[in-house]
Amino acid sequence: MKKVIVLWSSPNTDGLTASAKNQFVSGLSQEGAEVEEIHLNKMKLEHCRACGNGWGSCNKNGKCAISDDFAGIYEKLAKADGIVWISAVYWSDMTECFKAFFDRLRRCDATHNHFLAEKRCVLIACAGGTGRGTIECLTQLERGLTHMGMRAYDRIGVVRYNRDYILPALCEAGKTYAERLETGFDMYY
Repeated sequence: MKKVIVLWSSPNTDGLTASAKNQFVSGLSQEGAEVEEIHLNKMKLEHCRACGNGWGSCNKNGKCAISDDFAGIYEKLAKADGIVWISAVYWSDMTECFKAFFDRLRRCDATHNHFLAEKRCVLIACAGGTGRGTIECLTQLERGLTHMGMRAYDRIGVVRYNRDYILPALCEAGKTYAERLETGFDMYY
């Protein structure tokens, strides 16, 4: 059984982002994946301080100098077989608490540790407004994952317009992702 971390961020626990997360988790669970959800909005996470002239202990030893929930989450991601990244879209980007975590993760992993390299991920961006920022959000997220050597297996935008047909499809996407974590991915890159 494969371990999947579903890292998500939205202050609204019963909105579009939570619904997308629930559908994907349902698919993962139906395929027997061991799922752990991490709701970043409920974690204690500070923003990067760019200590040590911009490259502090993250560059030297792969550890962040800030003492909060970051290190525990990072350890779980490193041990996971798969990672699902889900964020509400604000101003064509990830939520602020997602970015706070992601910026620190990128500094530790891309510059020193490389614990997350080669992990296959799924990216989901959920926009409750116009939906215009969804593609930009997914692009920003994938750019950061690329710095760490991770691979996006799929990128899924969820907006008010497509929610009625995308939410059920997310359950199927979760099933497919769990199955591919077991049997392998048929994509080369």
